Amino acid sequence: MAKLTNEEIIASLKEMTVVELNELVKAVEAEFGVTAAAPVAAAAAPAEEEAAPAGPTEVTLILKEIGGSKVAVIKAVQAITGLGLMDAKKLVDGAPCNIKEHCSPVEAEEHKKALEGAGAVCEIK
Repeated sequence: MAKLTNEEIIASLKEMTVVELNELVKAVEAEFGVTAAAPVAAAAAPAEEEAAPAGPTEVTLILKEIGGSKVAVIKAVQAITGLGLMDAKKLVDGAPCNIKEHCSPVEAEEHKKALEGAGAVCEIK
């Protein structure tokens, strides 16, 4: 049997239809026990890892201490959580406690600034 050159193989592939190429790929996979999709999947995995953010995606805002102005802290907690006045007061009275869980780091930082502006001591975990 004569050995085909790369150029001859490529020329014959150019003449094939999509259906014929698909059948050829399946025949090569069956003959050699390989899959054509494996190298593509392996190459795509590192690209996804590079796109992942370095920091956490969800954090918890914790009220550590109330500080000097309890009323201002209660109002800030009300604004952050959407709770009523009595529920916000109970939450503040139970400090240290979680004010907001599973929020983005940017959102937690904004809420922390609001609480610290009201005189509270907060932490983001």
